[in-house]
Amino acid sequence: MSLIARIEDELKAARLGRDDERRDALVLVLASLRSAEKELQRPLSEDEELQVLQRERKKRVEAYEAYEAAGREEQADREEYELDVLEEFMPDPLSEDEVEDIIDDVIAEVGATSLRDLGRVMADVMPQVSGRADGSTVSQLVREKLA
Repeated sequence: MSLIARIEDELKAARLGRDDERRDALVLVLASLRSAEKELQRPLSEDEELQVLQRERKKRVEAYEAYEAAGREEQADREEYELDVLEEFMPDPLSEDEVEDIIDDVIAEVGATSLRDLGRVMADVMPQVSGRADGSTVSQLVREKLA
């Protein structure tokens, strides 16, 4: 079942259950996915769906932080709820140990020995962890291992 179909099923259940807050969050996620499909003029691949979800997740995190800093608790709570709903459809994140194992494998494959090899290592690691680990965290771990 495609991600869009799963979200549509969840949306239908939220409407039937009269869960307005969940319905609104799902409508936003679905709209962003459909917008990306329309832009590409074809159905999205799994990787493209994940990229859209990551982009939406980043927006929610930034909005949450901004509302929190401004003391606007109600809006911050709404963003946090939307983030929770969005994360239901994202793959489970990798643990730090799993990310380190992937990095170690890539370093061995590439034969990386110094920070000059950072780009090559990152280029091979990121596709393996995309959507399941934060890029800045991965970069930091790679730098520590190559230093």
